[in-house]
Amino acid sequence: MMELLKLTIDDHFNFGFYISFWFLLVVFLAILVGIFINRILRKKRYSIFEINEAEIGIGNQRIKIKPNYEDLQIAYKLWTELSTRKIGLPIDQKNDVIVEVYNSWYEFFKITRELIKTIPVSKIQKSESTKKLVEISIKILNEELRPHLTKWQAKFRYWYEKELIKDENNKITPQEIQQKYPEFDQLIIDMKSVNNKLVKYTDFLRRFIFES
Repeated sequence: MMELLKLTIDDHFNFGFYISFWFLLVVFLAILVGIFINRILRKKRYSIFEINEAEIGIGNQRIKIKPNYEDLQIAYKLWTELSTRKIGLPIDQKNDVIVEVYNSWYEFFKITRELIKTIPVSKIQKSESTKKLVEISIKILNEELRPHLTKWQAKFRYWYEKELIKDENNKITPQEIQQKYPEFDQLIIDMKSVNNKLVKYTDFLRRFIFES
């Protein structure tokens, strides 16, 4: 029988070790097969994911894409920011402080914009899935967050800061103060509309990450 491995020791306690050429060849082939199988599994790992823009509220396209590892990394970073901030949760108009909600929205806007800027143009050009993921994220920023913040944020903050220093408001909560805003009902309706889409966007990213 051919010896593949052999360990020897002589009378002077000198060790010897023998490895058969065929053993090395088998190990080398096993490594190659492992690499090949791993590549096949990685290619088949991510299934086709359908994006329904109507479900998020930012359009009416139904897009089928096959995400790659980089897409999932991008989505995971966005999802983490959304799910750990108030922005990805339904607004509670009785208990939430509008200024704090705006702070969260503004921070998410900046973080998302910076994250998108780090994606190489070549990656967007070559990968349809990356392109669609970026397009949806930009729609959320430019067509949902930006219009609301532009219309309401500055004038509400200006009014709110003036109200905070009034003696008559010293003994009431921030929630009670903000309800005195002349356009409070309209602001909340618009805010909830945007928030509803952000919650759906958060859920879309979750499914994109964990179900692809």
